[in-house]
Amino acid sequence: MSVARPRAPAAALVVGLGSPDRGDDAVGGHVARAVAAATNRRVAVLEHEDPTDLIELWSGHDRVVVVDATCSGAAPGTVVVLEAGAEQGLLPTDAWARTGRGGTHAFGLAAAVELARVLGRLPARLTVVGVEAVSFEPGAPLSRAVADTVPDAVDAVLGALQATAGAVAHGGRGADVPR
Repeated sequence: MSVARPRAPAAALVVGLGSPDRGDDAVGGHVARAVAAATNRRVAVLEHEDPTDLIELWSGHDRVVVVDATCSGAAPGTVVVLEAGAEQGLLPTDAWARTGRGGTHAFGLAAAVELARVLGRLPARLTVVGVEAVSFEPGAPLSRAVADTVPDAVDAVLGALQATAGAVAHGGRGADVPR
């Protein structure tokens, strides 16, 4: 599901990446909806399936947070936060293994980030919030481990946004997620 491009001016952009009908791959959308409920209008929040056009989605935004499922072998539900923006140096190759390089997408989040870096179109501040997934089965709901960790991922996104002055109006822990 792709939501229309946000209208400027938004102080920040949050993109929940993943397929809503493939088990834990839907975690990005769940986190995005909870973040949208917890933030003010100065944060644009999108749910998006395809990483190939992330470069266009984040154009014009200096502050972006992308949430996606990961497959690193860590414990299910583990939340990983990586800083990858233009203001950061290149990440080591092994850092990308945690964000799904070589995963279920031929062109994934890591490839979009590095292509944007090469093209000079990477946001100044880009945070990737990954949630370790268990299942990507079509039609499956979020696994219990991933669903239980959604509030932690929401908190990670809100924490990343708090560095953007006045961007977040947040009153505590993340939101409830359907199980």
